[in-house]
Amino acid sequence: MANMAQAIRMALHYGEQNLGLEHIFGEDVGAPLGGVFTCTQGLTKTWNSPLDERGIVGAAIGLGFANVRSVAEIQFCDYIYNTIDLLKLGGMSTWATNGDWPSPFTIMTPVGAGIRGSIYHSHSFDAMMTHIPGFKIVMPSNPLDAYGLMLACLKDQNPTMYMKPKALLRVEGEEQIPGEPPLTAEGKKQLKDMIDAPLGDRSKWKAKWPKLEDYTVEIGKGKIVHEGEHVTLVTYGRHVLIARDVAKQLAEEGISVEVIDMRTLWPYDWNMISASIRKTKRVIFVNEDTEVTNFGEHLMRRTIEEFFYELHARPRLLAGAFIPGIGLSDNLETASVPQMSDMLNACREIVQEKP
Repeated sequence: MANMAQAIRMALHYGEQNLGLEHIFGEDVGAPLGGVFTCTQGLTKTWNSPLDERGIVGAAIGLGFANVRSVAEIQFCDYIYNTIDLLKLGGMSTWATNGDWPSPFTIMTPVGAGIRGSIYHSHSFDAMMTHIPGFKIVMPSNPLDAYGLMLACLKDQNPTMYMKPKALLRVEGEEQIPGEPPLTAEGKKQLKDMIDAPLGDRSKWKAKWPKLEDYTVEIGKGKIVHEGEHVTLVTYGRHVLIARDVAKQLAEEGISVEVIDMRTLWPYDWNMISASIRKTKRVIFVNEDTEVTNFGEHLMRRTIEEFFYELHARPRLLAGAFIPGIGLSDNLETASVPQMSDMLNACREIVQEKP
């Protein structure tokens, strides 16, 4: 019953012990805090960097050139934009050297709204990141996938971008991570006592890790989280859970919704998406990044090019409003990114459309 933050922490511990992970660093990543969202508490390879995002990304790239595996955290993706030129450099180096200079580093950063973070802590980075070739890009929607996708990143010789939806970091999983205590109230408490740092003085605290096992989610493979016949919802991150609830509610109205969790933004599972579109003949792409030059627009363009004569309705995109930031109040944040009501209405509308 680990939450996503605990799952990421356990995956990093597994990486320290088994996958040659040598450095985990960033602002407040090391002791005593262990990360703003506690994703790095109790780990042995952590250290605190200066408040310098360019230095953090540059250090990760340099370590990668030396074939030293690292995970570098940008505390919030809102502060990663001043590193774009370095990300571009990191993304093209392995390709430019025909693999002679591998880049086994992972950039990890929290993304999205959902925590009332206002204009400096609520941005998304998925569209911008997919404009930078050379990286493999993942975003989990549940703790088990968070564990498995991190292990996949830690096994890859290419640079990887691990985006963690901040709204899901305290959401508990429904599937057991191999090695974690049982999915019971007692097991939940046991895990907390083992790997969550206590409040107050932590100077003598050490994590007592469960005996974790390998579990890898293959990069490039999506997952059907709810099967349906009438319309396909393609999404990732925190909107996967909302989409699943939408599918359950609409089933009571006789509308059958298929929900695909992309899990990987690059390379993405077009075979899975294609098969679902061919089945339902209707598709809605959902994410919370701003709608102009949104990653969903790429998916919609490809859908139109390949399935124009097979579709029974116009493809839809539900995305964040094209505004500079997200306001602090509930009303402003709710109006800025897709909500459950938006997804319900879009599904009802698209199934009514006739070819």
